[in-house]
Amino acid sequence: MKIYFVLLATLITAVILTGCQPTIVTENEVVVSSSLPPEDPTESIDPIPTFIDPPQPTDTPKQKPPGGADREFTTDFSITSIDFSEILSGGVPKDGIPAIRKPKFVNIEDADIWLAPQEPVIQVVMNEVAKAYPIQILMWHEIVNDEIGGVPVLVTFCPLCNTAIAFERTVNGNVFDFGTTGRLRFSNLIMYDRQTETWWQQAEGKGIVGKLTGTQLVFVPAAIISWEEFKNANPNGLVLSRETGFVRNYGFNPYVGYDDVNRPPFLYQGPETPDKLPPVARVLTVEIEEEAVAYPYELLREVNVVNDTVGGQQIAVFWSSGTVSALDTLEISDGKDIGTAIAFSRLLNGTVLTFKYDGQNIVDEETTSTWDVLGKAISGELAGKQLEQAVSINHFWFSWVAFKPETRVYQQ
Repeated sequence: MKIYFVLLATLITAVILTGCQPTIVTENEVVVSSSLPPEDPTESIDPIPTFIDPPQPTDTPKQKPPGGADREFTTDFSITSIDFSEILSGGVPKDGIPAIRKPKFVNIEDADIWLAPQEPVIQVVMNEVAKAYPIQILMWHEIVNDEIGGVPVLVTFCPLCNTAIAFERTVNGNVFDFGTTGRLRFSNLIMYDRQTETWWQQAEGKGIVGKLTGTQLVFVPAAIISWEEFKNANPNGLVLSRETGFVRNYGFNPYVGYDDVNRPPFLYQGPETPDKLPPVARVLTVEIEEEAVAYPYELLREVNVVNDTVGGQQIAVFWSSGTVSALDTLEISDGKDIGTAIAFSRLLNGTVLTFKYDGQNIVDEETTSTWDVLGKAISGELAGKQLEQAVSINHFWFSWVAFKPETRVYQQ
């Protein structure tokens, strides 16, 4: 299959620079064409938080800022935890891939018009508010600055690593607004915050360059699931609207064939990938108390459920078919079925449950209740009960192990 992702940088740059017109939504939600320029990335930005000292003159940094970044950013490049040689340009400048800063949402009925049942969405649930962020939109924006259930949240997706990760946006009492740097490290998205212009590694949620180097964002449980799974579980859920203020080919994949397990990762320059798995093998990753484990999708497809202990905590990983890859075919909805995988705590009301697959359903051995892939008991003694979702993240093997080389690969 011909691979289009090699031309990705040219494609995105062309989209940005060829005058794509944004849309404006009126109070009545009527979409009108506009010749206004894209949203000013400096608009409505909070000042530098009070807990951070104003920038001070510094001596010549020990390392030269990567790729002329000092001409785009006010980042203090003298403070870093990494070697700048690990940073590569993604082919676009700062904010060249525009983050969504004022997201709009639609209801299930409206989103059902343009989302296929098997399409992947990122589900985030906080304080009983459920939101879905379609990958077909995140593919072109990578970052959504949002609020869920009263909590400022950052929802991110890195196509080159297949990582959908959510974080709290509040750091030391200050709410941050995030954008894209246009740079990659180990093929992974490097974000920045507009308040301090610190650079953040998406895979780890950690500051790597600038004033907040070493600061850790708080992870929020998120999962890539099918649209059908989301709408069935959350009839009152909200869905990120295509009305983003930008014109993009939502529904189409600019990385056709990228997730072919026989091909090398794109723009990857990092540690050699251990041959325990192919570099582009899909894994669900869990890290608890500094123990990191990767659960290969290929294995999960065979067993449907895993019981494990990570960092001293009893967890289960559920898998179910019905979710397609966003990185396979030109039209996302036509992608191959790679399924949904999510990790949960096995502790429920003081009892540690043990799960198995009976050939048709996931059941617990203690009560024989039946569970869906989203961790909810759908029949039996525990019907209606919900398992606590663990922070578990989809990755390609090369991406995860570059940051977590000590990872244990789960085996039956």
